[in-house]
Amino acid sequence: MTASLRAVTKRFGDQLAVDAVTLAIAPGEFFSLLGPSGCGKTTTLRILAGFEAPDEGSVFLNGVEITARPAHRREIGMVFQNYALFPHLSVFENVAFPLRLRRTRPEEIRQRVAQALEMVRLPGLAGRMPAQLSGGQQQRVALARALVFRPSVVLLDEPLGALDLKLRKAMQLELKTLQREIGLTFVYVTHDQEEALTMSDRIAVMDRGSVLQVADPRTIYERPTSRFVADFIGVSNFLSGRVREAGAKAVIELDGGGVVWAERPAGVTTGQTVTVALRPERLRLERAPAEAIPGPEGGWNALPGVIRELVYTGSDTQYFVELGPSGTVMVRGPNDAPPDLRPRRGDSVWVRWEVGSTAILTA
Repeated sequence: MTASLRAVTKRFGDQLAVDAVTLAIAPGEFFSLLGPSGCGKTTTLRILAGFEAPDEGSVFLNGVEITARPAHRREIGMVFQNYALFPHLSVFENVAFPLRLRRTRPEEIRQRVAQALEMVRLPGLAGRMPAQLSGGQQQRVALARALVFRPSVVLLDEPLGALDLKLRKAMQLELKTLQREIGLTFVYVTHDQEEALTMSDRIAVMDRGSVLQVADPRTIYERPTSRFVADFIGVSNFLSGRVREAGAKAVIELDGGGVVWAERPAGVTTGQTVTVALRPERLRLERAPAEAIPGPEGGWNALPGVIRELVYTGSDTQYFVELGPSGTVMVRGPNDAPPDLRPRRGDSVWVRWEVGSTAILTA
């Protein structure tokens, strides 16, 4: 089933919670709403669920407008962060609850509950009470309850937020695998960037009630369209400059001196002030620029600098390199070099990266 929002706006008093949001979610897609607390992602989800009415705009399910349809008639499943299980009811009765509301026949209830518990890999636990389950098991019961009445879309509002880190990562993989197996449309709210990148087919990044970018995880990470997206998703270095040439490759003259090349996004013009975003893991440290020619001919950029600080993190080392007046960048480097060959604080180095790894931001 497709789900979509068209120019949806929601205000709470003077606060604009959702600002003309338009989204189209494809059948069978794992679609995530990602952003910081207060960005409007949960309100957007609640409007789709029918728990909040938009002040403006429309909600559609499979091409049919459902803006005025109450939540219980939308056939949409919902999983909350706190699971919202009934503590006085068994696992069976918790999962059966949506079916009883729909006056489903007892025999069909037994069959569907058994199927739902099998689906979330909890067979044999129907008689337990919620207090007898682990956090991960409670999360699965909540998911089974959302799936048991065979909804068109399942909405999940930070459902893994109450789990510890190790269990959370395990459940990310399980949830994505389950979604793919059953082929349902999932709309998932999270503020965790890694979680969104790990699980999603597409991500909508939100801030202050607006959708800033919608794309697949790789595009969101490697080709952000704004500084907010680049900064919120992972870690980025930012250098400011002005476009000196705007051909197939853009030539950017940095404010502090130095020139870098990048693939030119549509709309970038000569003389425009821009920000260059560089991911730390795409940068390399070298004693000299080596044989590669900086610029598009050699496919590399290179800027000289001095290592001012380094931080050992176990899997790698973070090097903070001062590029003179242009600013300081962080470079992630492996720890596999012999100790006497590893860069040290105070070393003069060249920071090198592929031209294709340079992102130009105009917003």
